[in-house]
Amino acid sequence: MSQIKQSHPDADLHPEATGAAKPTVDAHKDPKPLKLYSGWFCPFVQRAWSVLEEKQIPYEYIEVNPYHKPESLLKLNPRGLVPTLQFHEKPLFESNVICELLEEAYPGYGPSLLPKDLYERARMRIWQDYVTSRIIPSFHRFLQHQPSSAGGSDEGLQKACDDFRNHIKEFTKEMHPEGPYFMGDQPMMIDFVVAPWAVRMWIFEHFKHISAVPEGGKRGDDEAVWARWTKFADAIENRQSIKGTTSEKEKYLPIYQR
Repeated sequence: MSQIKQSHPDADLHPEATGAAKPTVDAHKDPKPLKLYSGWFCPFVQRAWSVLEEKQIPYEYIEVNPYHKPESLLKLNPRGLVPTLQFHEKPLFESNVICELLEEAYPGYGPSLLPKDLYERARMRIWQDYVTSRIIPSFHRFLQHQPSSAGGSDEGLQKACDDFRNHIKEFTKEMHPEGPYFMGDQPMMIDFVVAPWAVRMWIFEHFKHISAVPEGGKRGDDEAVWARWTKFADAIENRQSIKGTTSEKEKYLPIYQR
């Protein structure tokens, strides 16, 4: 059994959503043409899932056990990856692509998550790409950093932390000055693209004993930037579509334990 745990660090994952996410799952068990194959724990799933919830599009939620993937999923996606969306009996895989399709295919549901202004829409997509190409990789480098030896220097950890913080600051500087969301007073696609990582930043304090957001008094010239990030993070974390797709914190711990 210990060998299995070593080979499969996620073997101890809780099998289903908990907390505020459980009623959301329970409300979407009935068969629907639009099916979301999901892992409750996956941030990329939460991207697509939260957009479905925000727009109130009818869908069926199907939880995927990483070690016993249903044949229905494997027929759509032989790699068995989540999220996979079954749309008109056809599969879509990438979370950002799924989010865009949901906006375009269901314009009559919920608020539009794309700016009307074409320039602002293009600018938003630039910064969505920044989330994928800069913020998420630095998030994982920070989380996965290990001292070079027992009792080793924390210099490398601080560097990984600073790298992540710098990307968050660059992203935040592009936000609407008042917000609370990236583009202004209403959430847009970009908010849901970054939200799963924004609501998981607590794990750094838990595992690395260092806050991803500098404490007040330690922000120097960046006080306004961090205040703006905090305003955004609080707003998106308390959005019902995010709360309702987030499980209890302790159930995430085995995923990030290294």
